Amino acid sequence: MLAADADMNVVHVHERRLGFMATMGNYSRRGLLGSAVAVAAAAATGIIGSGTASAASRSTATATATATGAATGQASASGGLRATPLWREFAAAPFTHPQVPFIGRAGYRGGCDLPRRTGRGFVANVLHHGAKPDNSADAAPAINRAIAAAGERGGGTVLIPAGTYRIDDIIRIGHSNVVVRGAGSGHTKLYATKNLTELIGVYGSRYGGDKSSWSWAGGLIWLCPKDRWASLTDAIKAKVWPFEGWTGNRRDEWQTLTTVAPAVRGDRSITVESTKNLKRGQLVLLRLADDADHTLLEHMAGGGPGPEAYYWDDKTKLTSYVPYEWPVRVTSVHGHRVTLERPLPLDIRPEWDPRLTTLAAPLTGSGVEGLTLEAVETPQSQHLLDKGYNGVAFQCAYDCWADDITVRHVDNGFGLIGASACTLRRTRVEGRGSHHPYYCREGSHDNLVEDFTIARRTVPAPAGTQLHGINVEGLSSHNVWSRGVMDMGTFDSHRGMPFANVRTDITVNNNGRHGGDASAGPLFGARFTHWNIRVTNGRAGLMRIDGLAPYSATVGVSEVTEFDQIDVPDFTGDLHTRLEAYGAPEAVWPPNLHEAQRALFG
Repeated sequence: MLAADADMNVVHVHERRLGFMATMGNYSRRGLLGSAVAVAAAAATGIIGSGTASAASRSTATATATATGAATGQASASGGLRATPLWREFAAAPFTHPQVPFIGRAGYRGGCDLPRRTGRGFVANVLHHGAKPDNSADAAPAINRAIAAAGERGGGTVLIPAGTYRIDDIIRIGHSNVVVRGAGSGHTKLYATKNLTELIGVYGSRYGGDKSSWSWAGGLIWLCPKDRWASLTDAIKAKVWPFEGWTGNRRDEWQTLTTVAPAVRGDRSITVESTKNLKRGQLVLLRLADDADHTLLEHMAGGGPGPEAYYWDDKTKLTSYVPYEWPVRVTSVHGHRVTLERPLPLDIRPEWDPRLTTLAAPLTGSGVEGLTLEAVETPQSQHLLDKGYNGVAFQCAYDCWADDITVRHVDNGFGLIGASACTLRRTRVEGRGSHHPYYCREGSHDNLVEDFTIARRTVPAPAGTQLHGINVEGLSSHNVWSRGVMDMGTFDSHRGMPFANVRTDITVNNNGRHGGDASAGPLFGARFTHWNIRVTNGRAGLMRIDGLAPYSATVGVSEVTEFDQIDVPDFTGDLHTRLEAYGAPEAVWPPNLHEAQRALFG
């Protein structure tokens, strides 16, 4: 689309944006316009960025000014930079842009700020349940008793005061509306002495071989619904290796609520056959099955000759990930029309047997804050043989969070496993080196990881180990990694055709390698976007993706060259990619794609 066309369309799509916001929060049309204009004016006069405003306020104000100015073609608050043409295109077609996904509602409660306190009045202090803050005795039973007490009362806050607490077991958060809160990551430490193999047992791969699934699953702090956690761990102990997502160990624990009429990507209101089983606020699964010609997988890859020519039938690991399952909350029900919390991630077509279904009872409204989890320091295991000194795992969790959490000396840092709409904020992975510092798999969608750090390892990597970085795989979609510092690792698109994910405003020493076996299929589906990526070692691999990822956008990536792991595209022909501001991340405006989208839509 030409810039002039984008400008002409702005007035028309602005009505659509306002309608979207009206259903999303407590914003009036006049209030929205007034705040946007006021912030834009403040930016133009230099008020934004003054010493009287907080960093968070400046970030929000600048992003709002960016969204307003970019949509109208005005200069930004950056001191004269003009919005990249791709951003102006997106502003004109935010829910259906061919290369840039809509991720402005990623994270907890559609991108809302994390709660400073829960809505539940119950407070449990782990000291009152027998925990010792001097590392002298196993505190896990006391901490888990306090968590259970809060959960049995419908939720509450579990306080872990400053100190060091030895834990010889998993800390399990299995009830909704429970927050475990330390005194800060520099003050409260949990010292973990055992791994998941010792605590639960050997965990093999459902795809065979001698791999350990603790290499990509589970945590020593594990947020997972109580019943789902029991079924998972029972299966592992029985050596019946499970699927790990929303519909049970064999993906057969669901019931149809209603079938769904055809719709297109970006729609928020859909037509259903019946609404008798639906109500406002309900969490449901949108389920899309593939057909014999794999047209659903082709659609996830952007469609066209390349995906149509791709041979899907032998990608047995990839095909095990379908049906595609997308959790979403219902915001209104009127007649046969249902409005959803987020826009549709894909088209809905009859050949994919579209339906809304039940899902495992979710974990919602729970979080962990203000602590460090340090595992006993052991050498990093050989690749794919991790014992399970893992950090924090979110599984079958929705609208949950972590804030101000450091993990140290872990095999795998922060995991999203069949988790959606979660926010990981101010998280850090450090110590002897990890396999997956961050991983996002098993159909995890709409998550936000912001203000994250992967620190340089403190000891050399043992031979035969592997470092990935920020991982995404298994048809996971619409996830965001924002405002990150990676002293090591890479953007690990781990096959399994994840799609419509965004990495933005990240500094990276690109020295990791991606994983994924051939049976998992393509590295990328459609609409991956890398936006303002500062590569400190000049390596291209998985940073510049305009020659790899179909219908992708590479915007403001440092000048890079190919060396070490070098990939070729999975799809033939024209990839329909976009490359802008190459070699000049400092020239990109807006500098953070997620913040700009969020400001544009509140």
